[in-house]
Amino acid sequence: MKKYILFVFIIMSLSLFGETLKLDLMFTNDVHGGIDAYGATFMNPQFPPTLGGGASAATYINSVRKKSDKIHRDNLLLDDGDIYQGHPIGSVTRGIAVVKYMNWIKYDLTVPGNHEFDNGVESLKKTYSLLNFPVLSCNIVYKGTDKIVDFVKPYIIIEKLGLRIGIIGVTTTDTKKMSFTKNIEGIDFLPAKPALEKWIKIVRDKGVDLLFVDGHMGIPYNPQAAYDLTYKSKKKAKRYWGYNAIELAHEVKGIDVFFAGHIHKGFKKPWEDPITHTLVLQGYAYGSNVGHLILDIDKDTKTISGYELPSKSDGDLVTLFQDEFIPNKTIGTKINQMQKKAEKGMDEIIGEAGVDLTRDGVDSQNIIGNVVTEAMKDEVNADFSFINLGGIRSDIQRGPVTYRQIFNVMPFDNQIVGIDVDGLTLKKIIETRISHHHHGLRVSGCNIVYSRKRPNFDRITKLLIGGKPWQPHKHYKIVTTDFLLQGNAGLSMLTKIPESQITRYGTSLRQAIANYFRHHSPVVSQIDDRWRRDDDAKMTPELKKALNKK
Repeated sequence: MKKYILFVFIIMSLSLFGETLKLDLMFTNDVHGGIDAYGATFMNPQFPPTLGGGASAATYINSVRKKSDKIHRDNLLLDDGDIYQGHPIGSVTRGIAVVKYMNWIKYDLTVPGNHEFDNGVESLKKTYSLLNFPVLSCNIVYKGTDKIVDFVKPYIIIEKLGLRIGIIGVTTTDTKKMSFTKNIEGIDFLPAKPALEKWIKIVRDKGVDLLFVDGHMGIPYNPQAAYDLTYKSKKKAKRYWGYNAIELAHEVKGIDVFFAGHIHKGFKKPWEDPITHTLVLQGYAYGSNVGHLILDIDKDTKTISGYELPSKSDGDLVTLFQDEFIPNKTIGTKINQMQKKAEKGMDEIIGEAGVDLTRDGVDSQNIIGNVVTEAMKDEVNADFSFINLGGIRSDIQRGPVTYRQIFNVMPFDNQIVGIDVDGLTLKKIIETRISHHHHGLRVSGCNIVYSRKRPNFDRITKLLIGGKPWQPHKHYKIVTTDFLLQGNAGLSMLTKIPESQITRYGTSLRQAIANYFRHHSPVVSQIDDRWRRDDDAKMTPELKKALNKK
């Protein structure tokens, strides 16, 4: 009798509260070619744990998929862009190795990130042509039109668990500021907010139950502070970069879940917008983890009733430690075969680091940045060298240095270029990068002190070039990268330099760094007086005198 009463109570409870469906949402972002196993030096430089890459990811993804019965539980696997440029296996193959892996593991979709365009549109189209699943973006159009380019779709509708799920892709408009002009020739990136609003209405009108956005735009490092600054602060900052993920989640209605990327910062639980209640998810980069959120959905109302996290300690981020997720043998073997071809010669020792060359530093100066800019200056015997702050992607530990380590520091195929300009132009370059919201440059060949209390474009208080006082009309030999010469990082002024004043050396920045290690090992460096912020600094008499000669 008691069993019968209990049975009736359970049936009544199910009828009252409805059945809960479970949808496993698995996602990756900013993989940057990290499908190979590698040591996580960012976790422990001296004794890095091994991350299993794509083979360990396959083990975890397949374990989740085994829980699906397609009736009460199912899954999706999405990628949020920047799939290949970074690790040699991705960069050398121009993404083909990563695409093959994504096909093997059966992703449901991806979205173009800004680095997908590093080798140009035609190269990307060839890579994407090998995919067995769709590429989504609702805001990449042919230049001068509103027509979506032919290598993406704005959205798809997937049926799972009796639900119609609409998924819209969107790509950061910052791509225009971060890519070579020639690499995005003929295409444009429409503002994300109106593009999403347009396509959300279209997809909602098709009768979807849930709507997801897969976006290559990210959650800021401190989402609450960023949210408060944007929506609670009376002081409104001038917008330079495009919308981020939490801004779109707040301002665009109708999004249930937003998969974010572009900013290499993972969060253990979703950011939930306090007004729209959109959930925003983002993992770390370089294939170090698989994101996983278990979505609870009310079967009757077909709405989200809650979510579960797969781990108490790591939340929705599953770190792919190789000894925890034993690599899938079949996929691991295939990745290793591709890796051997792509990395031929990578382990050649080319020099030695006499100290740890790290990205730790003060203001805009760090030790590895000093080495890179010294290498540029040394390669062509220049007076002054500079690069953007975000161009250096790894540290080099003390000891023997291989070409692989150089590649990790500089995974992009930037070329060094020389420009012959007067002192006024040189000073304007520096002033541009310390004015307004900008944070400076990595530099060599100079001693700079500046104050943020001074007016924009007049913040330098001390300026020496080659140890000598700067002169406004003297011609200086400067070396930088073709990436910056294209006007990126806010340096649009560089696009106006006549070709007659430009020297294109045909040498990659990566090769210049390698040459520096070959010729100057053991390489040592330290934080020095080349770059310093001092808001109480007064302009030196030498600089005042030189400025009076303008």
